[in-house]
Amino acid sequence: MANRTKVEGVELGRTYSVCPVCLERLEARKIAYGESICLEKECSEHGPFKTLIWDGPPAYADWARECAPARPDACASPVDRGCPFDCGLCADHLQKSCCTLIEVTQRCDLGCPFCFASAGEDPKDDPSLGTVRGWLQTLLDSGGPYNLPISGGEPTVRDDLCSIISMAGEMGFVFTQLNTNGLRIAREDGYAKKLRQAGLDCVYLQFDAVRDEPYEVLRGRPLWREKQEAVLRCAEAGLGVVLVPTVVPGVNDGEVGGLLRYAFDHLPAVRGVHFQPVSYFGRYPGMPDAPRHMTLPALLRAIESQTDGELRAEHFHPSGAQNAYCGFNASFLLLESGEIRPMGAGGGCDCSAEAARKVRGYVARRWSPPKAVADCQCACGGVDTGALDAFLRRVQTHSLAVSCMMFQDAWNLETDRLRQCRLHVVAPDGRLVPFCAYNLTATNGRTLYRPQEGRGDD
Repeated sequence: MANRTKVEGVELGRTYSVCPVCLERLEARKIAYGESICLEKECSEHGPFKTLIWDGPPAYADWARECAPARPDACASPVDRGCPFDCGLCADHLQKSCCTLIEVTQRCDLGCPFCFASAGEDPKDDPSLGTVRGWLQTLLDSGGPYNLPISGGEPTVRDDLCSIISMAGEMGFVFTQLNTNGLRIAREDGYAKKLRQAGLDCVYLQFDAVRDEPYEVLRGRPLWREKQEAVLRCAEAGLGVVLVPTVVPGVNDGEVGGLLRYAFDHLPAVRGVHFQPVSYFGRYPGMPDAPRHMTLPALLRAIESQTDGELRAEHFHPSGAQNAYCGFNASFLLLESGEIRPMGAGGGCDCSAEAARKVRGYVARRWSPPKAVADCQCACGGVDTGALDAFLRRVQTHSLAVSCMMFQDAWNLETDRLRQCRLHVVAPDGRLVPFCAYNLTATNGRTLYRPQEGRGDD
């Protein structure tokens, strides 16, 4: 009988996390077992927890980037209990906002088994237009305008959604994004055009697969036909579309390549694919003792293997202006020949205030509908620039942004990462709360910040 040698882990560092059962703050250790990294912590009441957070290649250390602080100009909460309990933002938060999300309803017309917001569970009245205007003014007063995702619940259940979009534009928000399941866009003639006329730039479309079966598991019913129709309607209206798959191991992690092929086939309407490996927030089926998370390296490997190497792991780099372990991005150009080429190269992480401004601009450019290439205004001396103009037009219309956001839940939360978050949610009282803290959910459904019974006006 062969001897089995126990693999001893090597401690890489320490941080703070929470107990998934009671959400108490715990010290946590990052332990390396070869190329696999686990977050290990122990609650005095609920015992030990061990969660896989990395399984390279690439190596965990090689992915790291320094991220210098660019603290918020003003803080709304004092530091008392420590991260993640003092959000507002507090004086210990290290980064300014880049993208600020407002939730305009807790109602939903779908009721997905997987839902960050537990939408549709005893929702209260929608916030009034006056309340929404107050949130937007708070964002302007805190350093905005920022990129503005309008979310919920399902925002399209509000018949005054176009008024909200128009109001944001009138107040100075230059990029508005609608987070939606796309059902109303698909079924209602002219609705996408109304959204565009109101000033909407981008539809951030829930889009988990290119066949019905994964939707039946993740969303409770087949939706493939409706998703395709929503993309078509957005294309007709001149709206940029970003496909947003929630990737769940064993459900749709084999759909990665098909989703990317669909995106390339539907340029220029589709502007990007933004993968979101599942995080156990809000509502999800069952309550596993050790939920399965798809790691960042596993997603990179899936992209490479399922595209037959056309998109390779080495093409991707950490997202700028945030913690390196929060995600990745890359842009690709589809040539007329059908060849796919990576655009640009990965650089270092710049977390300065100027970097945040550049990231806001990058997202707005990449996710908005393409604009026509302007006539040349350079002093080219009459040189024939036809080939260059054709290339620039191709870049405008046939480039695809591929990115990922690795959200943190109660099992894999690291407060070091959370303190560097630039994606914030406007709480009902107007405070800004990092997205992962806002959605943090205990095994019994208790949250720290998200209202438990829907959101209404005070």
